[in-house]
Amino acid sequence: MPTLGFLKKKRTKDSTGSRDLDSPTSPIKETSSPLTPTTSKTTTGSFNHGSKSSNPDSSSVNNTVSQSPPKSAAPPKQADPMNPSYPQQAYATPQASPEPNQQQTSHNVASIQNLIHPSNSNQAYQQQAQSQQQPQQQSQPQLQNPSNSGMQATPQQPQTQVRVTKGKYTLGDFQIQRTLGTGSFGRVHLVQSKHNQRFYAVKVLKKAQVVKMKQVEHTNDERRMLQQVKHPFLITLWGTFQDSKNLYMVMDFVEGGELFSLLRKSQRFPNPVAKFYAAEVTLALDYLHAQNIIYRDLKPENLLLDRHGHLKITDFGFAKEVPDITWTLCGTPDYLAPEVVASKGYNKSVDWWSLGILIFEMLCGFTPFWDGGSPMKIYENILKGRVKYPPYIHPDAQDLLQKLITPDLTKRLGNLHAGSKDVMNHPWFAEVTWERLQKKDIDAPYVPPVRAGVGDASQFDKYPEETEAYGQTGDDPYDNYPFLALCRWC
Repeated sequence: MPTLGFLKKKRTKDSTGSRDLDSPTSPIKETSSPLTPTTSKTTTGSFNHGSKSSNPDSSSVNNTVSQSPPKSAAPPKQADPMNPSYPQQAYATPQASPEPNQQQTSHNVASIQNLIHPSNSNQAYQQQAQSQQQPQQQSQPQLQNPSNSGMQATPQQPQTQVRVTKGKYTLGDFQIQRTLGTGSFGRVHLVQSKHNQRFYAVKVLKKAQVVKMKQVEHTNDERRMLQQVKHPFLITLWGTFQDSKNLYMVMDFVEGGELFSLLRKSQRFPNPVAKFYAAEVTLALDYLHAQNIIYRDLKPENLLLDRHGHLKITDFGFAKEVPDITWTLCGTPDYLAPEVVASKGYNKSVDWWSLGILIFEMLCGFTPFWDGGSPMKIYENILKGRVKYPPYIHPDAQDLLQKLITPDLTKRLGNLHAGSKDVMNHPWFAEVTWERLQKKDIDAPYVPPVRAGVGDASQFDKYPEETEAYGQTGDDPYDNYPFLALCRWC
């Protein structure tokens, strides 16, 4: 069994989120449409919002998202989640208020059915949404405008340019509000820009810890990957800066919290709800793989919900640009592909394996290889490859899972000749209108109960605040560190 030096031993929860399309140094301006695709990105896997382990006992069905989970696990209900009578009300009530000065637009009926049956009666709405979804020029007085080429509204991925993030930010540009999450290297703070009064997430990494934990390469990769990508379902990095002791990453603040928290409250998702979130993740992976980027840390803790209920993938600490093959052992035990556990070379197909684990966990409430929380037992189960599918899983979903959670790379969907299109064309996704979904022209099944535009962090746990002052001046012991490339963080 390999040495697990880079592995996350526990299921971690990452912080921060997404929101505004404005640079922190932009002047105040009217906000964009909630349907406008926004490119976002935030936080790394090392930031815990209170680690929580997957537990098979949580597999009982809870038909609503809003209610708390039962104290003891109940046996799964036998009702078919695909049954139209399955309650959807908890997912259908928009609760987030519009942004200040933002003109409210009429939405499609907030139902997962919008994903499956595009309404022909809402043509006027669709035309209005399309006009609002044109890429908007972002006001960045101290930044170069990022390229919009990665923001196409169709699943076909164009050639994208690296998004420039050269804002000369300083700690004095922000007012720190509260801590959103903590981790081994530092913490993530909710901050408010003193220039446009909007809210962002600033990830603070302690240089000493980054070097001590030998995470220099992963930290630099995270910054580089975040700078490079631009997609509606990925978090946005606005810029970076540093002082003598810390590195700072300015990113979107995503108010809705983690999908992990929603899943634990729900016990497990109905089939259409799991399909909605899986489809958004599929589009994001399709985009990343088109850029030769392997994500390598897919799990509910790294999926944040924006104020409208759409996903934002965060935590790019393990993301890496790999045109062919790599051998680095990293990830979260429950989600590792067998070729990673066996220390074999691997490629982008590990993300499709992880997508299968994610879909299984959303549908069942636990991961297929979970075994008492012991990483070594989990690795043994992964290498054995035996998966037990509960009887309530829809046959199309089980067929997709069997073709994703397979150790045979010649049969794993996403790794075949058609790539991600094999996943998108699977019968389980047959009703998905991919173009509309990528435009966010489909209402999410659940809208987080947050107030928009006021820095509402109610969906995040509270933590003791940092006692060490930021922004310290003086000698930087890592100023000439040969691998950290700190000059790029200026």
